[in-house]
Amino acid sequence: MKQHQNSLGQPIGNPVAKWKPVTPPPRLFMEGGYCRIEAIDPDRHGPELFEAFVADQGQEIWTYLPYGPFSDEEGLIEWMNEVCLGEDPMFHAIVDSTSQKATGVASYLRIKPKIGTIEVGHINFSPKLQRTPAATEAMYLMMRRVFSELGYRRYEWKCDALNSRSCAAAERLGFQREGVFRQATMYKGRNRDTAWYSVIDKEWPTLARAFEAWLHPENFDVNVRQKRTLRDIRTFFGTLEQSR
Repeated sequence: MKQHQNSLGQPIGNPVAKWKPVTPPPRLFMEGGYCRIEAIDPDRHGPELFEAFVADQGQEIWTYLPYGPFSDEEGLIEWMNEVCLGEDPMFHAIVDSTSQKATGVASYLRIKPKIGTIEVGHINFSPKLQRTPAATEAMYLMMRRVFSELGYRRYEWKCDALNSRSCAAAERLGFQREGVFRQATMYKGRNRDTAWYSVIDKEWPTLARAFEAWLHPENFDVNVRQKRTLRDIRTFFGTLEQSR
């Protein structure tokens, strides 16, 4: 690839042709086959989320979040009213299509429409949502809104570098690891080194095809077990693109 230079002969980044600032994400719902993503409503989603979260008896889902766990429903709803109703972060509830109950949370944050970057975070999947097609679909729907609907250039995922499950999830979903920011922050009285991951717009078409193929009903057996992994499908489409 040709390296661009300025008039002084210094290397500079490629021009971003015809770029126009994008808009912040709307609060419109996102509908999938396995789940529906809705702007969070503490009164409506709070009781359902508390019921889903308490199924995690060891409270492991809260270890790497800067808040929680909550001992009662009222405490969770109070926190939601204080934290979850702003524009950034913009919290969403993940509602299971079968039960029609909220079983998890995710948000958009660090939203920068002028330069086209946005992050997904505050991800908290209850045991009812973990390792289900709905869990993957929720992340696909949020990514599709960012790239296909709004035209962002970069989608970020950050987590505690010691959170191996979050790191593995990011890589499974197609995020590229960029490194670790040492002593990036503190929470719950302890240090956090932050692992950074991203997807950029040119990677999205291949990722989208892989998500859609993985989520297709034919990819699951009668017990809703996957036949092909998301990684294998993504590798197939990536190889196909390179051969063209």
